[in-house]
Amino acid sequence: MKILAICQYYYPENMVFTNICEELVKQGNDVTVLTGKPNYGYGEIIPEYKKVKYEEINGVKVHRVNLIARKKSRLSIIRNYLSFWSSSKKWIRKCKEEYDIVYSMSMSPVTILSAGNLYKKKHHVKHVVHCVDLWPESVLVTHAVRKNSLMYKILYKWSVDLYKDVDHVIIGSPSYKEYFEKVLKLEKKTTFAALPSLVESNDTEPFKYEKKFNILYCGNLGLIQLIDLIPEAMKEINNPDIQFHVIGMGPKSDKLQSLIKEYGLEDKLVYHGPIPAKKAASYFASADALYVSLKNDGYVGKTIPNKLMMSMAFGKPILGVISGDGKDLLEKAGGALIAEENASSIAKRINEFADMSDEERKKLGKLNQAYYFSHLSIASCGKLINDILLDELK
Repeated sequence: MKILAICQYYYPENMVFTNICEELVKQGNDVTVLTGKPNYGYGEIIPEYKKVKYEEINGVKVHRVNLIARKKSRLSIIRNYLSFWSSSKKWIRKCKEEYDIVYSMSMSPVTILSAGNLYKKKHHVKHVVHCVDLWPESVLVTHAVRKNSLMYKILYKWSVDLYKDVDHVIIGSPSYKEYFEKVLKLEKKTTFAALPSLVESNDTEPFKYEKKFNILYCGNLGLIQLIDLIPEAMKEINNPDIQFHVIGMGPKSDKLQSLIKEYGLEDKLVYHGPIPAKKAASYFASADALYVSLKNDGYVGKTIPNKLMMSMAFGKPILGVISGDGKDLLEKAGGALIAEENASSIAKRINEFADMSDEERKKLGKLNQAYYFSHLSIASCGKLINDILLDELK
């Protein structure tokens, strides 16, 4: 197949869309990517990429369009979204190349789909979307807009119109299907495929922790990750051999550091700041357990967070403060302890993990890893996407 793959984010930005496109190439496809110039997490367009319009990376042909770099302010993020929306459609209008099918990954924002829909109409091909972030639900959960506001109504209509034009939706969580039917009022052909882990193995030197039992959280420190509960739980831990480690950045970064100092948790709770995914893999490799959390709030709270995939891939036992699809997945794998959304329940589960033998924890971790590589890996996800695209061509 000759595939046009579209997403605002691509290598060197840490996004698994890159891995999926490379996997589609391994399966014998000709893959061309339409993306932006890398800036996510950097606060600017990476200097060496400012003049790059085209390159080939591991067999993938990558076209990069101009956009406004994403910074921290909300206005900057909006301008970043709209600039890719505009530039990607401009590229499509000029594109004379014929592709068999379009595959888009719908991360934030949903406007990423515009270019794929435009190519579909222009060249009369199918458009398959991998939806891994619900819109406009995401802007409600992060409190970016209120549900009764005019802005929400605008985003709702825009989202419905964009989703309506696609032919097949690959959903990142089973509960997305209910959202499409009950909230967006759309009957779409859907197939479940969770987003794989960005990193599936580690060839770097394992990080050396100081304590006997170390539990790690790595991910976004946002409003729906229940970050405030971590220091609250560690206040209740009396075992001096237990240490909690946090890697990441987000709106709750400053609050976390503030609570560590306020509660005097410097020896119990260590904040390492943001670390690139491949380097963070060394922390995963030597941790005794991994922590995955997601607030049970709306449809987003029912989904499978991507950090759960990396946690399972590394073969570690998992402490899940999670519900919905994520909880169901962990229960199927069999390698987790589930806590309720309160500090006492989390502290109790941490103590339970610490009291286990190394062999007991390794057994749980192996269950998670086996389930991941059987059902959720990049290779299995790539094969499923390949089969869906082929089926749409029939």
